[in-house]
Amino acid sequence: MKAVFFDYDGVLTTDKTGSLTTTRYLSKATGIELSAVKAAFSRHNTDLTLGRTTHARVWHDICDALGQKVDIRLLFEAFESTPMNTGMFSLARELKKKHLVGIITDNKKDRIEHLKRHQMLESLFSPIVVSAEIGADKKSDEVFLHALRVAGVSAKETVFIDNSEDNLVAPGALGFKTFFHDDEKNDIAALSAALRELGLLARDAQPA
Repeated sequence: MKAVFFDYDGVLTTDKTGSLTTTRYLSKATGIELSAVKAAFSRHNTDLTLGRTTHARVWHDICDALGQKVDIRLLFEAFESTPMNTGMFSLARELKKKHLVGIITDNKKDRIEHLKRHQMLESLFSPIVVSAEIGADKKSDEVFLHALRVAGVSAKETVFIDNSEDNLVAPGALGFKTFFHDDEKNDIAALSAALRELGLLARDAQPA
């Protein structure tokens, strides 16, 4: 095994999805009901995730749906509220001592670009493969094949970790070794043990 790719939301973060993080923050910041914020964003979610549009382009429509003008700066504050899964970052740092460590995520381009800077993601993860940049999500082969090409590894040399079992189907069929991470349990010790069995971690390695 040469490479380990992590999903972002629900694996490297403690929120199940980025949409949850963003809408929750905006609801609290504006006083608008969470259900209304979710509804305003949901109609654009697929296009944002596949890179067909950006938040800046649809912000006027989102504000119309919310019934008030909301400063787009709150959106970037919402991105920054993303809760990092510190234990998983520690595991990634341990893995990086001997292996390539990257991210494959179904996500919005502007969000991940902002978080690359805010969380300094590129200091630890490379490559960072985002659905919005590829125009395909994790239900297709395309995003995984792109990750392999960029990383210069084969599927059989690569591990992928995700908190959605549906997202493990395509990489598993390609030959990736896949692991489901239950975001509610967040059992990093169990994941570490499984990676240790593959020889990816030293027997005495104990990620925080």
